[in-house]
Amino acid sequence: MNTVNPIRDKKQLEAMKSFLKGRDTRDYLMFMVGISSALRISDILRLKIKDIWNGKKPQEFIMLNEKKTGKSKRFPITKNLNRAIILYMKECDLEQEDYVFQSRKGNKKPITRSHAAYIISNAADYVGIKEPTSTHSMRKSWGYWAYKSGVSLALIMEALNHSSIANCRKYLGITQDDLDDVYLSLNL
Repeated sequence: MNTVNPIRDKKQLEAMKSFLKGRDTRDYLMFMVGISSALRISDILRLKIKDIWNGKKPQEFIMLNEKKTGKSKRFPITKNLNRAIILYMKECDLEQEDYVFQSRKGNKKPITRSHAAYIISNAADYVGIKEPTSTHSMRKSWGYWAYKSGVSLALIMEALNHSSIANCRKYLGITQDDLDDVYLSLNL
């Protein structure tokens, strides 16, 4: 498997949102869940409408058991994710037990991981992201931007279910430029 990177440029992150929102609200919501949750794509694709929508409005939290680790995970729905859910629910006609990211083949199954990867890498190409980008970039982007906003690596490690800070730091792709920014911003 090729190594992919987080989306390290906020303008590119916003461009991805805009591109996907304008193209397909399902794909936009998938991206928003990915960058808002630190979930793996296998967990995102298993979400059902009842996990994000109570029948009238977005849920307050999304709760699930991670497929890879079996651990339970709960995270709040952010304001941006809330808006994406409302937009999607206005456009779709799905039941509570339906998958959120349903295939359009009429089989009521979620899209495949490979199709999700195609959607994200195609959007990244369109907005000019040169680094390898795929569905895992969403999870990495969540961690990277949490780190950039000052969240401790210990908390990020916990959210990502990593076993060590060293692995977490490597996973996030923290570069020398990031470390230089720390020195410059402290300016003691």
